[in-house]
Amino acid sequence: MGRVAKGVKCSVTGCEKGAVRSLPVDKVTGAGLKVGETRRAYLCKEHYKEFKKETKKDRMLEKWRHGTP
Repeated sequence: MGRVAKGVKCSVTGCEKGAVRSLPVDKVTGAGLKVGETRRAYLCKEHYKEFKKETKKDRMLEKWRHGTP
């Protein structure tokens, strides 16, 4: 049972919602979200959606680079 299942809060500053995803903090800060100094960043549903929008181009380029459909 992980931390998300236990009910950890969103790591983005100013957000107090429950987290639904856990990601490395360097990827989250690279997407422009402000998080604290931890190893993992926990994101709520809205901030995870924002993260996906910001990293869409990077994920597409990575997919092309590795040749996976």
